[in-house]
Amino acid sequence: MRTRETSLGGGLRPPSDGRRAPFGALLPASPKDGLRGRSPRSKRTDASGEVLEVRVQPRARRNEVVGQVGGVLRVRVTAAPEGGEANRGVIALLAEAFGVAPSRVVLVRGGTSRDKLFRIERPARRR
Repeated sequence: MRTRETSLGGGLRPPSDGRRAPFGALLPASPKDGLRGRSPRSKRTDASGEVLEVRVQPRARRNEVVGQVGGVLRVRVTAAPEGGEANRGVIALLAEAFGVAPSRVVLVRGGTSRDKLFRIERPARRR
């Protein structure tokens, strides 16, 4: 059986490791092949966490959480908005304010806008 070669992150991989696909079809790639995101086999089934609407002011004098105005959290960061620096600054600031790791703060919407939507994922409690 002949298999097709794909590059890393291509989304498909040739049938290997003993598994066979019918008619030489390619199987979905796994995260170990360089893809990002959650595996469909992950144990986490829902996107839990607190969702925040944030209004960002880049290039401010200091990093601070100003407060909440009309249901929107106002945040100031010193970073410039080029290359995602302001987004990384907001993630670091929100992580510090909520006492979670920066990897637990996820930008859901608004990557290039001042109005953003973040999800703060709380760590799972151990039993």
